[in-house]
Parts: sequence; structure tokens; C-alpha cells
Amino acid sequence: MPAHSPGPLLIIGGAEDKLHKRSILKEFVTSSGGSEARIAVIPTASSLGDEVVEVYDALFRRLGAADVVPVRPESRDDAHDPELLARLASATGIFMTGGNQLKLSAIVAGTPLAEAIVDAHERGVVVAGTSAGASIQSSHMVAFGVGGATPKQRMTQVAAGLGLVRSSVIDQHFDQRNRYGRLLMIVSQSPQLLGIGVDEDTAAVVTHEDGREVLRVAGRGAVTIFDGTHMVTNAYEAKRSSPLLASGVVLHVLPTGQKFDLTHRRLVPRAAEIAPEDAAEIAEAQQDMRQLARDIAAADRSPQALRARMARKRPARPARDSPTSPDGDHS
Repeated sequence: MPAHSPGPLLIIGGAEDKLHKRSILKEFVTSSGGSEARIAVIPTASSLGDEVVEVYDALFRRLGAADVVPVRPESRDDAHDPELLARLASATGIFMTGGNQLKLSAIVAGTPLAEAIVDAHERGVVVAGTSAGASIQSSHMVAFGVGGATPKQRMTQVAAGLGLVRSSVIDQHFDQRNRYGRLLMIVSQSPQLLGIGVDEDTAAVVTHEDGREVLRVAGRGAVTIFDGTHMVTNAYEAKRSSPLLASGVVLHVLPTGQKFDLTHRRLVPRAAEIAPEDAAEIAEAQQDMRQLARDIAAADRSPQALRARMARKRPARPARDSPTSPDGDHS
């Protein structure tokens, strides 16, 4: 059997647009197979019960999905249920809703249901999550904590995630709830982790390209990344609630369309965008240069030939009349 590439991950920072353009949710449905998409919704983190499933059922069907099924374990025993596991086995897309990420981790992590999500991802199924459903996709996840811009000792705690994005910790509602400090605190305590903060109505879309994990930003906001590979910190000795030393952290703020290489922890340069009229002019210049090269090779002609040829091809500019006064006299 041919080997499958891991499926895309859509890590959504919460509050994704559900009423207007719905660009992030559209990308999820399209990536899941469009009109043939079979989407499993995992609402375990939410306290809203069946209502949250009804919302996403209506959204995904409106966007063209063929089928939407709930997978709602309410206990770790439920996460062993063969019927729920079978629903994931036939899914082309898995969507985890927002809510309480510690509840989601406590019920799902380390169970057959978690293994089924990881297996689905590895065989090419699209896995998406918003808010709590975003945080659990990393190897480590924020369990809870306070906001604030300054990293302080014990301002948050960490729980185990699903590990779909390795060696990382993901936080959501990032800019809107000022979660810079708590994510930086985690990176200060564990500099090997890549800290990824995702704004609301924004997705970090992770795909595999040429053996690398590449993150692309989609949506209205930005993705903030803290790389503490070479940082200096006092997190190991700082007293309770005191500000932390965090020096040498590499900061990346990535707007929509930007890419980041998670494997090598570096920015992916954005390809230059060329306007159609500029592209035509460049193509014409390239053709002229190729012709000049042939001329020089054939007859040892000088580069003046190119200038003469271009002058012949350049359209003549219409002559400008001298400005005149209203009665026809030159001013």
C-alpha cells in the first residue's frame, strides 16, 4: 500500500468567523473533501452540549460537507467506546470545538480515542480545532492561567496534548486576551518547546512539505512564535509570582499568508508577487536578452544592438503641446 502523508492541521485561535466569509471553516471543509467530506465533531471541551454540535453541523453542511457526526466522550471510559472510534475511522475531517482545554485533555489524552485522532492525522485526515481544540494539538498545552504581557513564575500550568505538533505549546485568543506572558513563561521553563500563540479568527495551518513541517497563517490576525533555543532564563530559581528573566528569545510575528518552517525554526521567504503588466515586460526583456546573446555569438555584435532594437520596438510618445492661455496665447 502507498504511504500516506500526514493530513493538514488547522489550529484556530478561537472566535472564527461563522456568519460572513467563513474563510477558515471553508478551508477546513475543502481540505476535508468538499462535497465528499465526512466530518466528525468532538465537542467534549464545550459545556453547551448538543447545541454546539448543531451549530457546526449546520455550518459544515452549509459549506458543502456530505456528512457531520458527533463524537462526544464525556468520560475516559467513553473514550474507549468502539462506536465512537468507528466514527473517526470513516472521517475525512475531525473538528474539536472550544471550551475547557483541561477537560478535553483529561478525558481524551492517553485513550484509544486520542490514538484514533493521531492515526487519522497520520493517514491523511484533516484535523482542526478551535480554542481548546487548538491547544490540545501541541505536545504540551496550557491548562489554565492568567493573562498579562510579563512572564511571571507560576502564572500558568501545562498539561499533556495530543502531540500532533511536536516539541511545542500552543495558546489561543492570543492577542485579544493578552497571553504573551504566560506563553513566554512556559518557554522560559522549557526552552526546547516552540511557543505558538494564535489570534482569534486566525488559523495556523500546518502541512508537510519536502520532509518539513510548515506553518502557514490564514485569517484575520497573526500567529506569534517564541523560540527559546538560545535563551537565558532564571525560571529554575525565580520565586513565586516574580517576573522571569527571558533574554535572547527569538520572536516571530506572522501575518496572514506568511509561512514558517517548524522543523528548522525559521521563516520561509515569501515569493515575490509580480503584476501581470510587469511580468509581460520582464518576459519581453528576457526575450531581447536571449536574442542579443544569439546575435553576439553569431556575428560578434556589440550590446548597442539591443538598445537599437529596443528603441525600434518602443512606441513613440505623443508630443506634448505647450501650455496656452484660454484665448490661445502662450502663457
